[in-house]
Parts: sequence; structure tokens; C-alpha cells
Amino acid sequence: MSRTAPRICPLCEATCGLVLTLDGDRVTAARGDRDDVFSAGFVCPKGAAFGGLDNDPDRLAGPLVRRGGSLAETGWDEAFDEAAALLRPVIDTHGPDAVAVVLGNPNVHTMAGGLYPPLLIGALRTRNVYTASTVDQMPKHVSSGLMFGDAAAIPVPDLDHTAHLLLIGANPLESNGSLCTAPDFPGRLKALRRRGGTLTVVDPRRTRTAALADRHLAPRPGTDAALLAALVQVLFAEGLTDLGRLAEHVEGVDEVRALTEEFTPEAVAAHCDLPAEEIRATARELAAAPTAAVYARVGGSTVEFGTLTNWLADVLNALTGNLDRPGGAMFPLSATARAPRPARPGKGFALGRWRSRVSGHPEAKGELPLAALAEEIETPGEGRVRAVVLVGANPVLSAPDGERLDRALAGADCVISVDPYLNETSRHAHVVLPPPPPSRSPHYDFAFNALAVRNQVRYTREALPPAPGRPDESTILARLVLIAAGLHGADPAEVDRTAIGGALAKAVADPHGPVHGREPAELEAELTGRTGPERRLDLMLRLGPYGDGFGARPDGLSLATLLEHPHGIDLGPLRPRVPGLLRTRSGRIELCPEPVAADMPRLRRSLDTASGELLLVGRRHLRSNNSWMHNVPALTGGSNRCTLQIHPADAERLGLADGAPARVKGEGGELEVPVEVTDAVRTGVVSIPHGWGHDRPGTRLSVASAAPGVNVNQLLDGSRLDPLSGTAVLNGFPVRVEAAR
Repeated sequence: MSRTAPRICPLCEATCGLVLTLDGDRVTAARGDRDDVFSAGFVCPKGAAFGGLDNDPDRLAGPLVRRGGSLAETGWDEAFDEAAALLRPVIDTHGPDAVAVVLGNPNVHTMAGGLYPPLLIGALRTRNVYTASTVDQMPKHVSSGLMFGDAAAIPVPDLDHTAHLLLIGANPLESNGSLCTAPDFPGRLKALRRRGGTLTVVDPRRTRTAALADRHLAPRPGTDAALLAALVQVLFAEGLTDLGRLAEHVEGVDEVRALTEEFTPEAVAAHCDLPAEEIRATARELAAAPTAAVYARVGGSTVEFGTLTNWLADVLNALTGNLDRPGGAMFPLSATARAPRPARPGKGFALGRWRSRVSGHPEAKGELPLAALAEEIETPGEGRVRAVVLVGANPVLSAPDGERLDRALAGADCVISVDPYLNETSRHAHVVLPPPPPSRSPHYDFAFNALAVRNQVRYTREALPPAPGRPDESTILARLVLIAAGLHGADPAEVDRTAIGGALAKAVADPHGPVHGREPAELEAELTGRTGPERRLDLMLRLGPYGDGFGARPDGLSLATLLEHPHGIDLGPLRPRVPGLLRTRSGRIELCPEPVAADMPRLRRSLDTASGELLLVGRRHLRSNNSWMHNVPALTGGSNRCTLQIHPADAERLGLADGAPARVKGEGGELEVPVEVTDAVRTGVVSIPHGWGHDRPGTRLSVASAAPGVNVNQLLDGSRLDPLSGTAVLNGFPVRVEAAR
């Protein structure tokens, strides 16, 4: 007999509510949850295919250990014994920095991924930390850290109330949004249009999102920072700035005026390949709107001036009076965030506290560029990375020059991968530890609730029980934490107990907190939950901004309250949070941070450079999420193909025919890929999707390998980085294209 269970979808940042249909121990269907307080029944093809992903026969059912050059199935205790036998000698002999931790995109989509990686990194004490952030959103973290003093203080567009939305390098009709958690992003954009609002899209492709726009600007790729600087210049030159209520909380306005003075629309027009009057009109429309929000995403981050682009987006939000204002760009308040404290100066945000060993790349937010991982493994000498621990990561496809990283991982002393698949990266592991399918895991979105366009809180327990003898993802990661700390064999529950004890010790010492002066043991005894992760969630909810404060606010949140609301609890619209959230040294919004100001001359010099080469940009598909959904039959085929999109005029000039192969050459290599002639891309631009290239031997991805596509990042050699954030330049780089012979 079938039954149903609620589940938050873990397959993209929209975090929609699902209702799973269960037959026995299998998920047989998934639909949108009409009672979900946030998504109200919306579902995309990925969520509808939840069962296909959950039941994928290529998912690993148990751990693998390398024996005699090949991976063989083994028991869980034997796998952890092997992990300890390989990892601890590297640490003991060569020190903690001989170990690199790599956290991939799927890691942030799991509850365990939000709780244990910080403990793993802390136990290892390594500075060699790499994540998907430096091939994605790190510029936003850096610009937010420099402006607001907190790299996690990311303003999101108040989608449901804005009158004017300016999107830069974003295609939420395909991606469902990112760094902006919004179920049914398409519906929200259509609602904006219905209420008389304006949508402006900046993108070199005529995406599905751009097709909805009132104004579509298609600049030369990589010139977004220059375009935004020109918008800022127009605001100053025409007296259109108005900081509103934030005026007393902002410093650096005059410095921004001076930095952008030369970036007139006429000065940037040729560089951006946009008419000066169109740039000027865009600035005027933004300033004239009753409310407006500027939102820049991956197309504005993975470029040469990614940090400047993201900084200028929030400069525009501030100068038009739309930062921290309803209908503008606002700061969500997650239920597990730290409860608000009195406004005061903070420690600020620093870049480059340490540097990578080989190329001297500066650290950002505790991370080094993922593009530098291969050289850190390959280059001999003191401090060489000899062991790599990967959690939900496939950097062979997501980092530049995957072939080099492929070779480097093959030569590492120890590679441990927490991954449900044997993919292009985990095939190099000495130990593979597969977590269970998502239906057998609880779900809470620690990261994405902090980026949501409406404050809400939702938690779903596992829909199906764990398979007998199989550890859940939390236990897998907790056992790795113990191995890293030299405590292999200890009870993994001790990891949660230690985390709870440390958090409570800080909470009772906080004079502004609800439990100041109370006994930690007394508070710990009050925690509820069936597992360590649930008790940690209960702790965070109760100490959070909406929490019950362990009895201080009887109507506040706790895990017990949340379990009584399986479809979530609505916490209301976004509300102004400045100055309370600021943690800059000045206690104010620092509109012109020194590292940003120092990088502006580089942007100015770029206006004098011109290139006749084709520039490549990536693209996403609604049925895909980076490299990790190409093995689900329901999400493959149709328009979800790995092709080279090129404008008809460029195709004719280069002798390329639709469907025929083309050879694409870049600094890191060359690819052969089918041509797709389309006027959806502007002239001078070609596009290949990211996340493909499933053609390496030794993987177990039967569906993906049948239509492998090509790895577009192989066109890069890893030398192109945004210098402030260390983010790889994956968009707007030159390539040569010719017909394949």
C-alpha cells in the first residue's frame, strides 16, 4: 500500500516542498506540496524526478576501498579503518596543511553538509580548504564582507514587493535562482510584470529570463563591472542619488564618486558594445523606480572583475536608497542565525590572511582558489598536499584544467571521497564513503534559508528509514571528524555532544543572549530530538532570532514546534536590519573598501583593450545542476544537450553548420563539440554548458556516459582568476573556433 511523506527538495536552491509517494522502500512519485508555506505547490522537473535520483541503480550501496589498483566493496568499519590508516600518517608526518578539504556544491544541499564540514576542517587544522565557491559565488562573499563586515550578509532582491528588478548574469527561469532562494522564481517575475513593475536583464544571451524583460542589454561578456560603474557615474552626474534612511549609516560615498567619474556611458560604450544612451536610460529608470533591486549572479561572478561587479551591484542598491528597504535588496534573517545583537562595530573582514604555497593566491573567507588545487598536489616541496578529503565534490569537472587535476589526484597519497557516485573525481579515491539516498536523510536548509526572499522555517525528517547497517551522512562525516582528530574508534555521537557543549558554553557567556548565566548542563538536558543533528538543530532554533530562548520566550521556536508544522512556519516578509547586522570596524556600511578601490584602476585600463576574438560563456538548463544530475534518465535529452551555441552570422563566417562538429581551442586545451546555430547568443559570443565531460574510464555513470558531452572548463589552464576572490574566470574568456576536419 502506498503512502506519502513531505520532503524539502534538495536539488537546487529554490528548496521547494515536495510530497513523496512511497511504495514499500521506494519513492515512486514526487509532486509539489500545495501546503508548503514557501513554495505553495510549485515544482520543477528536477523535483518531479526525485524518485529517479533516489532509486538510481548507479548509486553506491556501500563503501569502496582501493585494493591492488582497483576499488572493491568492503564493510563500513573496514572502510573507516582504511581511511584512518591512510590519513593519520600524512598528518602526523607532514603536518595538517598536507591535507586538503574540498567541499562541492551538493554538500550545501544536505543537512549533514551544513553541520559537519566546519568541524572536520577544525579537527584537521588545515589551511588548504577549497570549495565550489571559487568557481561560483565567492565574489559576492568578498564584496559583502568588505562592505558589511560579514561575508554571509548577502542582500537578496525583495522579489515580491519590488517595482524594478535589474538582473545581471542571472537566468533564474533555468537555474531557479541562486544566492536568492525563491520557489517559483518564474512566477514571481511574472507577478512583477502584472503589478506594473519593470524587469531589466543584462546577459549576452537571450535567455528565457531575458525574453520576459522590458529591457534586455546584451553586452560583451565580462564587461558587467564597467557597465555598472557607468550606471553609478550617471547617478552622480545627474544628481540621482538618494541614500534614504541609510545616509547616516554609510561612509565612502565621495570616494565612490571619484572612482567612477571616468566611467561615463560614452567611455564604456565601445568596451561593453552597448549604446551610451541605452546605458544612461537604464540608470535613469533604476533611479526613478519607486523601489528597485539590483541582483548579480554567476555570469557576473565568474569573470575577470567578479568582485567589482558584485560590489557595484550593491553600490547601486545603496545609492538609489534601495538597500535594506522593502522592495529593494534586503537581508534575510534565518531561524538558525545568531539572534540580533545591539548595533556596534565589529572585527571587519580581511582578505589574504594566508596565501597558497605555490602561486601565492590570497585566502578569501578561509578558502583558497579551487583552480590552485592541482598545483598544490603536484608541486614538490615542504607543505605539498598529499591527502585530499572530498565531500560531494567533483572538481575534475568543475575546476579549470580538469585533466591536470585528474593526473594530480591519481598521484596523491590518500584520497577520501564522500559521494554517492563513482564519478570523474571519486574514481581516484582510496576510500569512497557513499551517503544514503535523499529519501533516507532528514533535511534542513541552513545556507538557503539565510538567502530566502521570505523568512520561513521548514524541516522534514527522512521519509524512509536508513537501510540496516548503513550509516547516515551525519555519522559518516562525524567518523571522519574523529579520524581527523586522532580519535578513530570513538563514539561518533561524541562529535555532536562536543559541538553542543561548545555552543552552550558560548551562549551562557553572552550578556546579550537569552540564556546568559544559566548552566550549560541544565540547558543540554532540555534539548529534544531523536539524533545528535536534531538536538543541534533544536539548540540553534531555540537560541535563534525567533527561538523560545529555552523558556525565555514561550511562544518561540523549537524543534518540537517545527515538528508540529510539517509544511513549515511562515516568519513574515523581509525586514530592515541595518545597522544591527553590520560588523565592519567602523560600524557603518563601508561603501568604498580599500581592496576594491585598489582594483578599480585595473578596470579602468580594461576600457582601452579590445579583442576581436570570440568570447565563451556558460549556460544552465532547468533539468541540470552542475555535474550531478546527468545520470537521471528523466532529466536528460531534449534541449538539455552539450552543444556549442553560436550566432548565425558567426557560424557563416567560420564555415560552421548546425549539427556538425566544431573544434574549440582555449588556453588549457581544445574540445570537439556539436554546433547549435541560434540567434539566442549575440555575435562575438559562443556558449557551452558547464558540468559535462562524462567520458573518463573507471566511473559508474551509465546514463551520463552514454551522452558524455565535453568539459568546457578544459579550455582553461587555471591562470585566469578574479584577484580579490580567487574565483576562476569561467565566462567571457577568448576561444578560437573552427570547423572540425
